[in-house]
Amino acid sequence: MSQILTPQQVTPALQRKLASTLFISASIFSAAQIATFALLPIVSVELGGSDAMAGIPATMGQIGHAVAAYPIGWAMDRWGRRAGLCLGLLVAMSGALLNGFAINIESFVILCLGAALFGVGRATSEQARFAAAEIQLPANRAKAIGTIVFAGTVGAIVGPLLIAPSGNLVESYGLNPQIGPFAVGAIFAYAAFLLLFFFLRPDPMRIGHALSHLDHDADADISLRSARPLREVFARWDVRLAVLSMVIGQLVMTMLMVITPVHMNNSALGTEALGWVFMAHTLGMFGLSAFTGRMVDRIGRTTTIVLGCVILIASAILAPLSATVPLLIVALFLLGLGWNLCFIAGSSMLSSALRAVERGRVQGANETLVAAAAGGGSFSTGIIYAAGGLATLSLVGIALSAILLAMTIWYITYQRGAARRADLSNTA
Repeated sequence: MSQILTPQQVTPALQRKLASTLFISASIFSAAQIATFALLPIVSVELGGSDAMAGIPATMGQIGHAVAAYPIGWAMDRWGRRAGLCLGLLVAMSGALLNGFAINIESFVILCLGAALFGVGRATSEQARFAAAEIQLPANRAKAIGTIVFAGTVGAIVGPLLIAPSGNLVESYGLNPQIGPFAVGAIFAYAAFLLLFFFLRPDPMRIGHALSHLDHDADADISLRSARPLREVFARWDVRLAVLSMVIGQLVMTMLMVITPVHMNNSALGTEALGWVFMAHTLGMFGLSAFTGRMVDRIGRTTTIVLGCVILIASAILAPLSATVPLLIVALFLLGLGWNLCFIAGSSMLSSALRAVERGRVQGANETLVAAAAGGGSFSTGIIYAAGGLATLSLVGIALSAILLAMTIWYITYQRGAARRADLSNTA
């Protein structure tokens, strides 16, 4: 580790520089993700020879995401956030290049391998929000996380615009135009890597160590040298609630989002308006993230999770009742917004519950659980829909959201009771 920073050296200008570096890098990589993700199912069917193969590479990506998240987090605790983030981006670049190579030689197996490697890169990039939180004091962490999540909006806008031009460019060199988006994905991943490698200095972990002396944490001195076992960390109810808010929010959103195109087709709503529906959903997921972060810092994390649960429930109620496209647009916007509130509030709560030297490991374990929830949601949604339609799927979403809502209300009540008992004890 380099020379230890003092709290006085962590200036607002330094925090802005690191935050800007993380935001720009996340924006670049999000564009790479969207550009490649949009084309992956089509390529999967062509190389796999069947519609049944459409989701297999994407599932491999989720597996890569889930498997890599904890080891990457462990590496970040050992060698720093910058090293872990840079390593993940290089792996993502390799995955995108491998996908392009798979298209060129028409190999479905190599396509799956490339998708898995790109999933490893996603597992790393999504921990950038925790690095952004680490360079701030607790009062500003949710705002920092919201800003990084907002980078997904850049990807949602820029990514699709890259598909056609990149295809035309590689076609002019005599290559399959489908290689284009994957080539752009590799270039963008490398650009994000270079940005972090040269400008994410000093390492956010060093900033976190310095700020631990100012965050009024009773364990501040211990946090510089002692990491708790995972079992001890996950025994804390604030950690459990934080993780559960992200896992359940991801699960409910994935189940309803994935089945929406099928529902529109089966309900005679047509698929022509699918772009508008998913534009609204993306806006709900990412577009208001900067506002969400500020709101979390102002009204509190648990209150925001409660609001997120209510919005998820409203979306799940509205979705099966949406007989027209405008209603479905509203339902999918609310679905994305509910996820956004639970995700940002949960991320902020988890970041503040951890000591500086253990954040990488625990946050990596959390990302594994979130990725597993996304994979489980993708896998189960078709089965549930086939068995009982969108109404049954919505009931599952309502039940899961209600569980999170009940746990959050219990936690708020428990915390208030503990605070009253502490006041009475101090008065006595």
